[in-house]
Order: sequence, then C-alpha cells, then structure tokens
Amino acid sequence: MFWSELTWEELPECLAAARQTAILPVGATEQHGPHLGCGMDAMLAEKLCRAAAEATGVPMLPTLSYGCSIGHSQQWPGTLALQPTLMIELVRQIGDWAYHSGVRRLFIVNAHVGNAAPLRCALEMLRAEHDDLMVAVVHAGTLSPRVREFCFADAEDWHANDAETSLMLAIAPAITRPGKFAEADDPDRAGGLVFAHPVNHTSRNGVTGYPSRASAAKGRDCFAWMLEDLLALIRRGQAETPPLDRPYRSTAQALAANHETAPPSFSR
Repeated sequence: MFWSELTWEELPECLAAARQTAILPVGATEQHGPHLGCGMDAMLAEKLCRAAAEATGVPMLPTLSYGCSIGHSQQWPGTLALQPTLMIELVRQIGDWAYHSGVRRLFIVNAHVGNAAPLRCALEMLRAEHDDLMVAVVHAGTLSPRVREFCFADAEDWHANDAETSLMLAIAPAITRPGKFAEADDPDRAGGLVFAHPVNHTSRNGVTGYPSRASAAKGRDCFAWMLEDLLALIRRGQAETPPLDRPYRSTAQALAANHETAPPSFSR
C-alpha cells in the first residue's frame, strides 16, 4: 500500500479499492534537544501513516521529511527548514500530481506544529483548483481529546517533551538518548505571552517540557490512540461526499473558461 512500491498499472486499482483515497505523511527535520534525533517528526508521521495504510489499504505517498521549522532558529545544529511559501507550493504541487494520478480524497497527516499554517494554505489552493478533490489536514498531536491531553500534559508549547520522547521510546528507540533525558528538562515559558516567540527566546536547550517523565509504555498507549483515531477519520472520510453538489465556478465563469480553452474554429 505504498505509493513508491506500486507500478503505474497497479496504482489505479489500489486507488479504486480505497475510494480514491491517499495519505500524505508530513514531518520535519529539526533539532529535538540533546536527547532525541532530528528526524523525530518525520519518523512519527512515517510510522503512523504506514500503520494506517496497512490497516485500511489506502496508498501512502512518500513522507515529506522537511517542514516549516524556521521558528526553531539557528541556535542549535540539525534543523533543515523550508520557508512557508516554499512548503505551500511544494504540498500544492504534490497534491496536484496526486490528483492527476486519480486521488480524490487526500489525508495530509502532519506531525510538526509549525507546518499547520502552510498546510492549510495548500489545502485552500488545492480545493479551489480541483472542485472534486477533498483534502483534510490532520495533526497528529490533536487527533482526539485523549491524544491532545497526553501530548500537552507538560507544556502548551510542547517540543521534545514527555509525549514525543515516550513515542520515540516506543516506536523508534534508536533515536533516543535515555542518559540525557533528565538534563534535557526545560519548562514551558510561552504561557501568557502576547507574541509568538521563536524557540531561541523560550528554551535553553531546544526542549519545552519534561522528557525525564517519558516511558515506552506511555508511548505505546499514545501511538495506539493516534492510530485508532486516525483510522476512524480515514474511514469516515472514505464514505463522505460534499453536502451539496454545486460547482465551484459560477455558470458565467465556467462558460468563459470553456471559451478560453476551446480550440479555434476555422471557416473557409
């Protein structure tokens, strides 16, 4: 069920079986404190969407491992960030080509908070361009109330905290450094502020929260919740159609567009 492993002959049949649905995992490559690897967000998006694809039969597009991480500053090595405008255009073009391959329901599953605004912009552009394409942006950390409660338990502006560290202990322990968990703790300083400050102004070490509280058991529970709640969303989306069947363009706009694209007629 992985786009990169399917041939062009196999893909249409897979999409038809999945009601023309596809999943795009989106993460980031950025510093995650002294105790987690820089690929944490991409790793979570990849593993969550891979499990969802296997459970539903919905093809998974290749993971987008770079994101809008400019808020992490250049204080710590490891961050490879895209500007918001570039990310918008990148996701828009991926969605555009997926549409021309037959996708009509696209789930963008995001594992990095800073991607939220660019992904919403890409959604707006895609649905305006393709009237029969339905796009959903799903954020891993807020998939459901129970997931949000766990992810935000030790920090509202959470990053490399208890939740993320627990998740990696459960699904990717090789990128964790348990010996550094205790020293990595750094409290959330963003509460009550008027402005959205970059991480260099809110964290001493790139962390917001308490990785010392992490455990693989908690991570397994959270990942199971994420998967269960994502599967429920995908299955609902596969059955969903627009409440009203009305074209995006007005009749006058459609006629004008058809006139502009119609081949010239010649008379003798």
